[in-house]
Amino acid sequence: MPNDVFLPFVIEQLNEGHTATLPLRGRSMRPFLEDGRDKALLQLCDHPQVGDAVLAEISKGLFVLHRIIRIEGRQVTLRGDGNLSDEHCMLSDIRAKAVGFYRKGRQTLDRTDGRKWRLYSWWWTRLYPLRRYLLFIIYPHIPQRFK
Repeated sequence: MPNDVFLPFVIEQLNEGHTATLPLRGRSMRPFLEDGRDKALLQLCDHPQVGDAVLAEISKGLFVLHRIIRIEGRQVTLRGDGNLSDEHCMLSDIRAKAVGFYRKGRQTLDRTDGRKWRLYSWWWTRLYPLRRYLLFIIYPHIPQRFK
């Protein structure tokens, strides 16, 4: 089922107070979250903050799970941990917040308020100027334009 059909249903369930566990698709949150391997536990997001990993609708029917890097008034700047460029949306476009991730097939949740995730987030966000090179070292075959 395409995301533009499935995710509005998930958001409806979140608005009713449920949580949702979704498999991750794409490579934008590399190196720690992998396409098809990991899952995100989402809940409704009342007060998004810088550093939160959120599900946002950046254009009609186009959803991303990226980290908030800046909030200025009602404008939000997002960036995937594996991305070099930013996306923008409004606060009202944020649909959910990741409260944790099931990584590497584990049944144990890595909570976003836990020490491991906070430490990773602190370091990785500060390494942004070097991210292009770090990602190339970790994934030399992706993307081709860096060769």
